[in-house]
Amino acid sequence: MRIPQLLVLLLLLITCLPYDAVNRPSGHPVTAQKQTVTANDILRELNLARQNPAQYAAVLEQLRPLYKGKYLAKPGQVMLVTKEGVKALEEAIRFLKKAEPLPALRLSKGMSLAALDHVHEQGWNGNTGHRGTDGSTPDKRLARYGTWLYTMGENISYGGDNARDVVIDLIVDDGVPDRGHRKNIFNPNFRVVGAAYGPHAQYGTICVMTFAGEFKEN
Repeated sequence: MRIPQLLVLLLLLITCLPYDAVNRPSGHPVTAQKQTVTANDILRELNLARQNPAQYAAVLEQLRPLYKGKYLAKPGQVMLVTKEGVKALEEAIRFLKKAEPLPALRLSKGMSLAALDHVHEQGWNGNTGHRGTDGSTPDKRLARYGTWLYTMGENISYGGDNARDVVIDLIVDDGVPDRGHRKNIFNPNFRVVGAAYGPHAQYGTICVMTFAGEFKEN
């Protein structure tokens, strides 16, 4: 199991990844939540990337001119300091152009509630990571609402202004040598997903995604 570490992204993947990788944009300030992002917004963006990876590469290509060395300056947003600069973006574009399309993920109400529990907890206390203050882990949070089957994982992103920002940062996976967060999104064994988004005391926003092979709702 790996629960690994960018824009502050965290990923747990039960059979191949550890409970700890955290990706944080250097110097990312606390900002007010700018808009409401729904579970369906996250689902739509994930499926755009999974079902049409070559087309999604064109979305990432639009970011090239926004890099100045290690800095990424998106219009209307605070400049971010990346670890790899445009190199990670280019590698992600190459990956997407070669990737095979995957089936769309289905949204699970129970899995989304598990994600929302973690959003609510970390949102007010400003913590990061996969473990809750009550000691809960991603699999235990899922167990509150049903039973996951075959495999499961969790992504956490901090600081994203919208669903596209969140998904792009997970795919680029700046600073993560094995690109584990990207692997999670493009894992063909994942068929269902839960998602929740809200304000975060330290990084402005938090988005939690839970993945599974299948999920039996309570």
